[in-house]
Amino acid sequence: MSTPPVAGASALPLETRAAVLVEAIPYIRRFAGRVVVVKYGGSALGAAGAGGEAGVLARFAEDVVLMVSVGMRPVVVHGGGPQIGALMERLGKTPRFVDGLRVTDAETLDIARMVLVGKINRDIVGALNAHGPLAIGLSGEDASFISVAERDPALGFVGDVVGVDASVPGRLVTGGFVPVVATIGAGERAQAYNVNADTVAGALAAAMGAEKLVLLTDVPGILERPDDPTSLRAALDVAQLDALIATGAISGGMIPKARACADAVRHGVRSAHILDGRIPHVLLLELLSDAGVGTMITSAEER
Repeated sequence: MSTPPVAGASALPLETRAAVLVEAIPYIRRFAGRVVVVKYGGSALGAAGAGGEAGVLARFAEDVVLMVSVGMRPVVVHGGGPQIGALMERLGKTPRFVDGLRVTDAETLDIARMVLVGKINRDIVGALNAHGPLAIGLSGEDASFISVAERDPALGFVGDVVGVDASVPGRLVTGGFVPVVATIGAGERAQAYNVNADTVAGALAAAMGAEKLVLLTDVPGILERPDDPTSLRAALDVAQLDALIATGAISGGMIPKARACADAVRHGVRSAHILDGRIPHVLLLELLSDAGVGTMITSAEER
């Protein structure tokens, strides 16, 4: 498998290109053989930059393929909230949310399955497989490997993760494949439930003993003051993260992201990261360079 080129790399001076490669060496050694769970948010895909959505997805695929090429074991979990909402509106339904979670009746569940399993999952698998026979698409319904329980009758078919059979994606990773997971879970009698993608990513990272959990979205990271981009927190421990949730500094759709990161770290994931997926090759910048981007969450002991 050939390693995809990084956009703009050929324009760099030779010494700069060499320095970039040398800088990556210790990170390649450190993360070789380690599982990295990457949640590719629908918001990151929808915030299309240069090249539109196809360009954003193509750059993301290049990053994941490079991770595989240097020995990492990526697992991709994806959401699709904006795309689900757009299709709902086209069909005359008005999306409703409670604490960042979509109220999901039976019709909305069908729409979510169509978008997540039938569209976005296939798009990501296709983008990765453009580089070789690499990715395999999954839903949490497959072998019921993401088991869930109903969260609240008022939310409808919205589930909380109660178990993850890590052997299902684990076998694919061991075989050299990249699992691409759509976040529909299975409840009693195989009833399907919509599950928050951040929550699934955190639970899967913990179950697989991942080195890192990375959430890609359309914001710079955790902001201490939501309307002030200069208040970005580059690093937090889980206690500090909990405090920001308690004070209301973290609200809405950022709450599931923050809680997913905190829960993953508490269950043994070494670090969790919230990154701006609109930045070209942001995964590589975070994983293989000294230039930390976004927000990193660790235990107090790791700081």
